[in-house]
Amino acid sequence: MTQIKLIATATFGLEAVVKRELQNLGYTDLQVSDGKVTFKADKKAIPRANLWLRSADRVLLQVGEFQALTFDELFVKTKALPWDDWISLDGKFTVNGKSVKSKLFSISDCQAIVKKAVVERLKQKYAVDWFAETGPEFTIQVALLNDLATLTIDTSGTGLHKRGYRREAGAAPLKETLASAMVQLSYWNKGRLFLDPFCGSGTIPIEAALIGRNIAPGLSRKFASERWPGIDQTLWKEARVDAFNAIDQETNIKIIASDIDPKVITVAEENALQAGVDDCIEFSVKSFTEAKPRKKFGIMITNPPYGERLGKQKEIAEMYKALGQIFRIEPTWSVYVLTAEDSFEKLYGGKAHRKRKLYNGNIKVNYYQYYGERPPPKELNS
Repeated sequence: MTQIKLIATATFGLEAVVKRELQNLGYTDLQVSDGKVTFKADKKAIPRANLWLRSADRVLLQVGEFQALTFDELFVKTKALPWDDWISLDGKFTVNGKSVKSKLFSISDCQAIVKKAVVERLKQKYAVDWFAETGPEFTIQVALLNDLATLTIDTSGTGLHKRGYRREAGAAPLKETLASAMVQLSYWNKGRLFLDPFCGSGTIPIEAALIGRNIAPGLSRKFASERWPGIDQTLWKEARVDAFNAIDQETNIKIIASDIDPKVITVAEENALQAGVDDCIEFSVKSFTEAKPRKKFGIMITNPPYGERLGKQKEIAEMYKALGQIFRIEPTWSVYVLTAEDSFEKLYGGKAHRKRKLYNGNIKVNYYQYYGERPPPKELNS
């Protein structure tokens, strides 16, 4: 099967997680740069990557890449690309753009030129002067960085964080892709107890359960490229069947999630049911001070309220101090906290073993990681 080049885009700080996910899918020809992981594969990778990637934002098909210093150069080189290999006669396509540190800085002009070049290419291919654009959707992006133009088509459609299970969310929802990355950056596995005492609408525990059950995160949604005639429908069917067959229904997974707000717990329970992991998660309404179980060697992964979200700095500070008083005395527990509060370590009462800079939407956050003692083998699945 012909090789193509794909780009898995990622939020800043999650590139290494996405790379590891692609490696686990069997892809080895990987290039990592800011905000993306580029890899070569065959067409089978389009459904597989869209179905399985947990922390990537989108999967883009790279149609071409070249230097563009003038608008004429952008037009000629864009027109020379094989757009007709992908865009059908009835295809509906739009062009998005971005430009960073490039001579062609007018995004609207770049978009218009690329649109015109693609139309001219398709006119030659299909011998028509007008396109109905009533068929499958193709979202083209022209991205210019240091005068290098990268032309792609979005294979995902709606962003990959839209799993399809979250019917409602709290006032400050955490993206599913970031929640999944938080779990993957921890030492949790499906044999260890998992705790989220600030679970909100349940995103972190649900993503953990999806990982534990080995459920492909895109299994319950549709993708733009499913309607593309250039991708054989059997590839999508095979990828979905393989994903269904890969689900682990046997392992006993123990995830405990709680929140002080009964309304969000109701939402979380509904979301877990929609995701098909309600049997993995025990939800309850309680304060975080009551949430820690007595069992040893647990993993707490949480996104507690922080001042930028709620505007209650004093209340938040006291909450973080109390959290530290509860968990710092438990040497077997590993604690992972995502927050925008820069003074978290001081409030919590200890320096993290590792701190990662991430982004929750447009908010800069830190992921504080405190490692507990390693559990003996007999503790797993007990």
